[in-house]
Amino acid sequence: MITLAPGLRVYLACGVTDMRKGMVGLAMLVQQTLAENPFDGAVFAFRGRRAGLIKLIWHDGVGLCMLTKRLERGQFTWPSASATGRIMLSPAQLAALLDGCEWRAQTARRRPELAG
Repeated sequence: MITLAPGLRVYLACGVTDMRKGMVGLAMLVQQTLAENPFDGAVFAFRGRRAGLIKLIWHDGVGLCMLTKRLERGQFTWPSASATGRIMLSPAQLAALLDGCEWRAQTARRRPELAG
């Protein structure tokens, strides 16, 4: 299990990414497509076409790091598009995503006001 800091910024690259890219290619994609700085400590997540593999990159202050995770069964839930090409997640949502769970906010359910 990976522990994530509460104030960590996490960005999900919407759509499909060429998973043949390594950490340098993904860092270039962050700069050119997402218009973000890949060296400011944020985590950037990418998913391929088959949806069973994700790659995360981040800079830890010393060097660029990359984590790759492949699900044995199922697919990672992913948005298809956004206006900026990315969406922001909380560290808890990233943890759920890495576990292969549903990370999107559940719809608020209406609670009854009276018991009877």
